Amino acid sequence: MSDQPHASSSHGSDAGSEQAVAAAPPAAVGTEGGHGPTRRDDDGGSVLHQILSGSALMSALAIVLALLLGGLLIAFADEDTRAASSYFFARPTDTLAAAWDAMWQAYVALFRGSVLDWQADSVVGMVKPLTESMVFSVPLILAGLGIAVGFRAGLFNIGAQGQIIVGAIVAAWLGFAVDLPPVVHLLVAVLGGVVGGAVYAGIPGVLKARFGANEVIVTIMLNYIAVYLISYMLKQPSFNPGRTGQRSPAVQPEALYPALVPDALVENDFRLHWGFVVAILATVFVWWLLERSTTGFQIRAVGANPAAARTAGMSVGRITIITMVIAGALAGLAAGGQVLGTERSLTAGVAASFGFDAITVALLGRSRPWGTFFAGLLFGALKAGGFLMQSLTQTPIDIILVVQSLIVLLIAAPPLVRSVFRLPAPTPRPRRPRPARTTPKEVAA
Repeated sequence: MSDQPHASSSHGSDAGSEQAVAAAPPAAVGTEGGHGPTRRDDDGGSVLHQILSGSALMSALAIVLALLLGGLLIAFADEDTRAASSYFFARPTDTLAAAWDAMWQAYVALFRGSVLDWQADSVVGMVKPLTESMVFSVPLILAGLGIAVGFRAGLFNIGAQGQIIVGAIVAAWLGFAVDLPPVVHLLVAVLGGVVGGAVYAGIPGVLKARFGANEVIVTIMLNYIAVYLISYMLKQPSFNPGRTGQRSPAVQPEALYPALVPDALVENDFRLHWGFVVAILATVFVWWLLERSTTGFQIRAVGANPAAARTAGMSVGRITIITMVIAGALAGLAAGGQVLGTERSLTAGVAASFGFDAITVALLGRSRPWGTFFAGLLFGALKAGGFLMQSLTQTPIDIILVVQSLIVLLIAAPPLVRSVFRLPAPTPRPRRPRPARTTPKEVAA
């Protein structure tokens, strides 16, 4: 089937396209330009649509329930609670008190390590945990925005991890190997990371658009390639001249993100940099792209119903490639925040688990730009506060990973959350009856 309509322009008007997308029934399998099948809608597409169409209330309740379940795990891991449980039937209140104390102390330490440490010696020390949460949130927000854009187009982009790595390689090399004036050097390094991530994400986009390749499998395989690529690059003389460990030379000062709170104003060791401002600007841009631009309308239309979007005159293959390139560019911005702001050099673990955590961030944010932004802040706070929680209460930091996983599980199972909190099921929208098709015999009659 051709991507272009016979009696309309190449893209069509937004109003006419929206009517066509809303009226056409979803197709189970379609073809894109004769190059292969396009997965739709009854299986993975409908599940993703159900997850992303939930309300903010369901997201908040999923977080609360995940924290409660995480608290139970904290209590089970506490030595005092286990000791009191040995005589539970004799004095059950001792076990319950020990469990409550373990949960309370752990979550208080988590709050102190991520938002406000009221026991610090100075005002700077009090607010430093909040700045650390913001630092951790920068790559989560930017990569999460890229994942969210893919979700809105019906694409499961699991390759943000690899895209961050490739973007970090390019940004780091431009940061330490090239001599440029201060502002220009930073812009070139940031743009280099954006281009690196965009090109790497464009590979699965082209393969899906041209040959119908499954983007989940392709992006996962590209993640492995990126992991081995950065390991190889850090063994080369250009990236590791002294062959000392898995670390590149330091990025030149002219290519670093400036500190958001300069040391000249306040003597501090804040790591917060202007990458957080870039994350805010990227959130505004993605909101404008998806909600106010023609390209964003086409992305949403293809995600809702590719067959109807094609009928309305949209090129599904072109939108697929554009979406993946945008997602990779945002992951490249996340890489720049790490290399040019936080780590200040290229290491084998520069991407950490940000690419995979970004999937959770996008799901929690329901693939909405501002929802993804605040979900990134939440996950950044969990990462920042987990260290103090572990040091003060000996609670394993893996509990944070469990809480994150529970959030994903609960978001993917809205009926479970509704049943726990005794919420009524949403009322399904009544379907409009389709007009009866007129057969050639009826026309002749």
